[in-house]
Amino acid sequence: MRRREFITLLGSAAAAWPLAARAQQPTMPVIGLLHPDSPGTSADQVAAFRKGLSETGHVEGRNVAIEYRFAEGRNSQMPVLAADLVRRQVTIIAASSDAAALAAKAATTTIPVVFRVGVDPVEFGLVTSLNRPGGNLTGVTSLGIELAPKRLELFHEMVPSATVMGALTNPTNPGAEAVMRGVKQAARALGLQIHVLHASAERDFDTVFATLTELPAGGLLINADAVFMSGSAQLMRLALRHAMPTISQFREFPANGGLMSYGANIEETHRLAGVYVGRILNGAKPADLPVEQATKIELVINLKTAKAFGLTVPPSLLAIADEVIE
Repeated sequence: MRRREFITLLGSAAAAWPLAARAQQPTMPVIGLLHPDSPGTSADQVAAFRKGLSETGHVEGRNVAIEYRFAEGRNSQMPVLAADLVRRQVTIIAASSDAAALAAKAATTTIPVVFRVGVDPVEFGLVTSLNRPGGNLTGVTSLGIELAPKRLELFHEMVPSATVMGALTNPTNPGAEAVMRGVKQAARALGLQIHVLHASAERDFDTVFATLTELPAGGLLINADAVFMSGSAQLMRLALRHAMPTISQFREFPANGGLMSYGANIEETHRLAGVYVGRILNGAKPADLPVEQATKIELVINLKTAKAFGLTVPPSLLAIADEVIE
């Protein structure tokens, strides 16, 4: 081989080395975050999810990327958004609601899925058992179905004179029917009449309160749903305008002026989901990670709102309240 040909060949090989080196570098894992709400109203939850990730050594933009998909309160969009994440071949999916989890399960049997749900994951077919999920899904349950009857009991203690109550639910939420079964059973035990009211968007809220006034109802139980979470300020304003005592799962409701809330700390469940996503990225298998159950359950009461409704908060409730807003 002539010297000039050898130098040319060597130069060509050297030029290819950076490309080969880049091709051998590991790609950054991508998390597909499937959330039922909007970016603005879910900011605290997403921050809690990132905190959980960081506890396992994963930081967005440094060693992991996140593809965000927000359903903006439309459960009907979940299958489309889940399919898009699968098509983009994300490393793992974090599904932040009942509808998101069911959509993710239907979309893939191979990509790991970490859910954050309020339903019983076994009853809804997400896992085979809580201790040994057995497939590509695991995650956290906030015990929404189990806590709903207790929420009604506490609310009845706050407004003992009310014998007729409304229960607000989103019919497009997969867990709505199961939650209402428990609420109706608790209502019968307490001697209460429960009227189920439907709302799948914030535009339905005015009709809901008009119906409550016509019944007339002595209180409103707001079940868990992304629409009610994002619309908590509007629900609170309507409750005050119609002098309607209300209870929600979400702490944000009494924090913004509503009467009371009882349920799992939503930010904490998102943090736990972030930890599970990180553990799977570190090599754990979803089938071997037991489903976590929320342990941080909070009762929050707004004393100022209670006074506005002419209610005296029973000492028994004050004694067990995790937070009293004055």
